[in-house]
Order: sequence, then structure tokens, then C-alpha cells
Amino acid sequence: MILYVVRRLTAGLVLAVLVTVITYLLLSISFDDVVRTLVGGDATPGQLAAQKAAMGLDRPLVTQYLDWLSHAVRGDFGASYFTSEPVRTAITARLGVTLSIVVVALLLTCVLSVMLGVTAATRGGVVDRIAQGASMVGYLIPNLLIAIALVYVLAIKLHIFPATGYTPFAENPGRWAASIAIPVVALMTGGIASLTAQIRGAMIGELRKDYVRTLRTRGIPTRSIVLRHALRNAAGPALTVLSLEFIQMLGGALIIEQVFALPGFGQYAFNASLQGDVPIIMGIGLFGVLLVVIVNLVVDLVNGWLNPKARTVH
Repeated sequence: MILYVVRRLTAGLVLAVLVTVITYLLLSISFDDVVRTLVGGDATPGQLAAQKAAMGLDRPLVTQYLDWLSHAVRGDFGASYFTSEPVRTAITARLGVTLSIVVVALLLTCVLSVMLGVTAATRGGVVDRIAQGASMVGYLIPNLLIAIALVYVLAIKLHIFPATGYTPFAENPGRWAASIAIPVVALMTGGIASLTAQIRGAMIGELRKDYVRTLRTRGIPTRSIVLRHALRNAAGPALTVLSLEFIQMLGGALIIEQVFALPGFGQYAFNASLQGDVPIIMGIGLFGVLLVVIVNLVVDLVNGWLNPKARTVH
């Protein structure tokens, strides 16, 4: 198990290097535009060259990247070109906002999907058709459209939740919950659709297996068979889908935070991309890759704990 964790972390570091290399190469195309924005549109060629040299952007790209990487491994991601704010400080301050939305949405998605998927698989009939219909609706309606509809109904018309803004949990837990309620619902609709379908299909397959019939002939209660045996065996594929949903929700936060004016990771990345703020974009790319690697590793470890057969694969 330890060797597997080391291999996964090593692969994650290689992936992080590849992503940051590609990102830096793509950003290098706009270096001249960034320098011109900083100096001003009426700057002379000499002023532009001097500013570019001061920022270290006149060096070979390989040298620039290796210099950034050598600082990054020590936790120094540089400072914003436009605000001079340290990138690590800025990202960690905003990451909590995004993770509070994504983690809550992920937990609710998991709970509701398990309830709907298990109920649909065990009861069938009308309940199953309703669950499948709800999943189809979740697939077809974009998160952005759901967010706009929720804002119009719950914030503008009914005044139940605020339309925009964010309140930190430490400041006021009640207002924090209200400020993330609509973004969370908007993020989780698509996730519930795909995860419910996955759990339903996996549970139907498990309930048709021989060991389930054997357990029933021994008089073991149906509830115990479903929750302690079938659901545990069906959890592996569902966990994989859940990890993919986490990645999708991180991407969805980019749009959701713009709609609700949330000072999070996604909004920060969006604004930095518009400005071409290289240190911020590089730092965000690295943080994003590391988050994905850690989540996938945790999912694999949990899957190995739930299903001992999965451990032998690794």
C-alpha cells in the first residue's frame, strides 16, 4: 500500500510538471501584451524592453520555467504582476471559499445520490422511473441556467437567500450557509444525475448476483443485505464517478463564482486569465493539479478499504 501511494504521488508530480510546462509555453505567447499593459499603451520600445528585462521575461523560456519551478518546490510561487500580492497567500485565502462550496456540494451529492440510487434499484417501478427521469433532467439542464433560475426565484422573488456575496463561516455560520446555498444546489444537480445513475446500475447488478440470493436464503434482513453487502460492493465505480464530479465541480466553480460574485479560487483564476497574470495562473494550475491528485489518491484508498479485491490490482 505504501509503495502504491508513493507511485501515485510520483505520477502526480510528473503530471504537475507537464501541466505547468504546457501552461507556461501557452502563456509565453502573451508576454509582450502583459508588459505593454503594465507599462502603458504609449510606452516606447526601450521602455517595453526595460520592463521585460526587469520581469525576467527576456530570458530563454527554459530558464524562466526552471527558475519558477525551483522557487515553487520551496513554496514560493512569486507575486502578482498587477497587485504584487504573493500568489500563495492569495490562493490559500480564496481556496477556502471554493472548497467550502465544492465540498458541501460533493457531500450532499453523495448522500442524495446514494438514497435515490439505492431506492430506485431496490423498489423499482414508479420510484425507479422517477429517479431516472430526475437524472435525465439533471443531465439536460446546464448548471448556469439552474443558477440563474434559483437566483430569480429564491433571491429576487422570495428573498430567502442572498443573490450575491459571501460570508465566512467563522464570521456567521448562518449567513455562510445562506450565501452558499444557491451555488451549492447549482453545482450539485449534474453530479446527482450521473452518480444516481451509476449507483442504481451498480446496485441492480449486485442484487442479481448469487451471493445476494444466498444471503436471503439464510434469513438475513434485506436492509442488511442492501446496505452492508450490495452497497459496499457497488461503491467502487460510484467513488470513481464521485472523484470525477469533484474535478467537474472545481471547473463549474469558475462560472458559479462569477455569477454569484464569490471571492473564490475560480473567480481569481478567471480574472488572472483575463489579465495574463502569469504567476497567478501558474500557481493556480499547480494547486489545481495537486488537488485532483490528492482526491484521486484518497478515492483509491477508500475503494481499497471497501473492496479488498481492489488492493490486489494495485
